[in-house]
Amino acid sequence: MSLDLFDMKPKRADGASPNIAKYIGVGIAALVLLYIIVSSMIVTIEPGHKGVLFRPLSTGIVKDKVYDQGFHLIMPWNTMYVYDVRIQEGFERMHVLSKNGLNISIDLSYRYQPITDKLGYLHDEIGMNYLEKIIIPEVRSATREVIGKYLPEELYSTKREVIQDEIFEQTRDAIRDKYLHLDAILIRNVVLPESLQEAIQRKLKEEQAALEYDYRLERERKEAQRRIIEAKAKAEANRILNASLTDKILRDKGIEATLKLASSRNAKVVIIGSGKDGIPVILGNK
Repeated sequence: MSLDLFDMKPKRADGASPNIAKYIGVGIAALVLLYIIVSSMIVTIEPGHKGVLFRPLSTGIVKDKVYDQGFHLIMPWNTMYVYDVRIQEGFERMHVLSKNGLNISIDLSYRYQPITDKLGYLHDEIGMNYLEKIIIPEVRSATREVIGKYLPEELYSTKREVIQDEIFEQTRDAIRDKYLHLDAILIRNVVLPESLQEAIQRKLKEEQAALEYDYRLERERKEAQRRIIEAKAKAEANRILNASLTDKILRDKGIEATLKLASSRNAKVVIIGSGKDGIPVILGNK
């Protein structure tokens, strides 16, 4: 059994000094704390995103500066709020009333994005949940208001694009002051009551038949006008021709025709006198 005269402190069973274990524990805690602090200071903004910085100890939200994608180093007491600034798509299924009070089911899709250089103002006044707070309520409000001005058959057929444009313009104008941009609104599907759909289909078929009948009438009318114009043109041509024919011209034409007939190989003619206009009368073998 040995006795160490220079170290009278008790040792643990594993031979380690209690002070050393304490130092190791403090070092590990310091490293963890340093890691947490450094991690909170490093912010990486992914592609398609931008950041808004919040400084609680000074100016609060930095509204006039937007942080681009990439690596950023901030103070540990500051916070970086990262926004997706790419065009995003949302869907909405609604039940709305038409002009005559019928219930219509409609499926919409819309494309939107925050206005990039106004992210600080958007975060300060609205926050990151702007879709639920602003865009969806405005889309619903505009859709109900616009469709309420039209009849179901107009939405189902002739006025669909007009209604779609009206909803888009009204929603776009409503969210523009909220630092949001609306790219498009599309009506994907419209579901009407079955009885109404059948009535609209019958009406559309009747309208098509009426249009076809009108087309046929117009075609016949134009054909009649063409024939009248053609007949008038022929009558005018004959009038001009008759006015230009004199006895001398007719006699010359007759002599010319007689000479051609007489020069024919198969013609066997006998001159028996003269006609009323002095033109020989020619009798053939047939």
